[in-house]
Amino acid sequence: MKKRILILLCVFVGSLAVNSLLFWRFEQNASLPDPDLRHPFDAIWWWVVTSSTVGYGDIVQRTTGGRIVGMVTILAGFFIYTSFIAVVVEAVHGYVERRERGTIQVKAKGHIVICEYTSVADEILNTLPSIPSFASRPVVVSDLVYVNPSPMHFFVFGVPVSPSAMRKANAAEAAFIFVFANLRFSDPDMKTLHIARRARVLNPNAVLFLEMLNPAHPLLKHVGGSVIVMDSSKLIEAIVKGEHIDPWGCFIESERSGAETASTREV
Repeated sequence: MKKRILILLCVFVGSLAVNSLLFWRFEQNASLPDPDLRHPFDAIWWWVVTSSTVGYGDIVQRTTGGRIVGMVTILAGFFIYTSFIAVVVEAVHGYVERRERGTIQVKAKGHIVICEYTSVADEILNTLPSIPSFASRPVVVSDLVYVNPSPMHFFVFGVPVSPSAMRKANAAEAAFIFVFANLRFSDPDMKTLHIARRARVLNPNAVLFLEMLNPAHPLLKHVGGSVIVMDSSKLIEAIVKGEHIDPWGCFIESERSGAETASTREV
């Protein structure tokens, strides 16, 4: 893309400089020069009007050389402007496609990172906007889904345990990180804890919400920092009943006192 833009820029500058100069030389030496062609800038104006095929007709070439330069300028204009439009369209389409497929770097800060896009994660994702603590925060989804599951939010394609995927999700600047139980694994809780530990290394300050099949897992204490455990059975029960899901209300404290948890809820 950069090489194409550089080539277009060189053609643009080259055509502007060379064709304007030739036109100026030819027309100044005409037996009856155009009275509107008084300054070199007039030749530049002629080039812009001619290359874009607008053709105001305020400056008209009166020599054979000037007409040949005019034809070359028109052909150069077709190439320059159509190529420029193609580059812009391609750049916009590429950005939209990269965002849709989750290959673009997220630059949000103070946002929410959702790891493992499960059915429970989808329910939470739809609930977050109605919760004041999360309503104004952009959401990054990081999982093995191939296209953005929610156009309203950012999406990063990749395995959540991968540091590169989490860096692309800008997890280091996130305020909250959700990790949901992936039942495809023989031990979902160990996978959740693995992701949580990787997330904690990248971001020591984020509040981690972990969906656990065993909320009293002995390894929870090794995650570190502010951790809120969401009981998987409570979450699924609430979904089946059609109840409003509040992550703050489906947790079990992990190494947190009641006062600390209350302060966390104010984040």
